[in-house]
Amino acid sequence: MLVLVEAPFRHTILGETRDDAAGEAFDKVAKMLGLGYPGGPVIEGLAREGNPHAIDFPRAYLGRNSYDFSFSGVKTAVLYYLRNRGLAQPAGRMERGPLADICASFQAAVLDVLVTKTINAARETGVRDLTVAGGVSANSELRGRMSRAAALAGCRLMVPPLEYCMDNGAMIAYVGWMKLMRGVTSSLECEAIAYLEIGGE
Repeated sequence: MLVLVEAPFRHTILGETRDDAAGEAFDKVAKMLGLGYPGGPVIEGLAREGNPHAIDFPRAYLGRNSYDFSFSGVKTAVLYYLRNRGLAQPAGRMERGPLADICASFQAAVLDVLVTKTINAARETGVRDLTVAGGVSANSELRGRMSRAAALAGCRLMVPPLEYCMDNGAMIAYVGWMKLMRGVTSSLECEAIAYLEIGGE
């Protein structure tokens, strides 16, 4: 998601995923490669050894003015790449060099889209403070690339410490505390709403 935050609990969604989120795509590609779950850390580790330009996986920008995301295409491209080369098998049977190149090229395709859309949105809205959060924000390559792009765009980037990127529990607890400070409470019998809108009470 790309979210414009004007104040606490005042949010405007600029873009969101149309299919697989970035983290899901990492997990699904890792499964195709026999790398286990969660996929993000192991793909990132192998990507450090590979060439991000080895394979030209697609980047889905979804039109010039779109801030939505779609990663199902790059995921499918990895699947076809593996099938066409007879590599659709556990990673243990694949040589480390080609495996690292696949991981590096896939990661680059995802990060290109995340960084480009974020910086474009910042420029269009005039935002100067950027935050990257959630599981994928633990990716060191994303942190480095976003940091460099933000600096070139004249923006300040804020990324949580790694220990707060692995589990949504800390974020949920903090939002709960903020709402409590505003006098917003609910009974213990309230129902969970999986798709509550951003900023919803």
